Amino acid sequence: MTAWFVIAVPIVIMFFALFMERVEARLRHVAVQEDEVEEFLESARPDEVRALYGHGIGRALELFRLRRLGGRARNLRQRRTRR
Repeated sequence: MTAWFVIAVPIVIMFFALFMERVEARLRHVAVQEDEVEEFLESARPDEVRALYGHGIGRALELFRLRRLGGRARNLRQRRTRR
């Protein structure tokens, strides 16, 4: 019985480690990037900070991304109108 236990435990641990590696790889693509959070914390507006407090980092970063994209779109519109 002990021999089966000695053989089974390392195999179970190995399969668990392989499974967790796959989970981690998927989460790496979905998770928030460190540089994005750092940029958010450096230049967040009060409404984005309220969203962070009330709804979590996902909603706060969503507002931050929309603001950034809105600013870029505004810059593009201004460049087009100058020509």
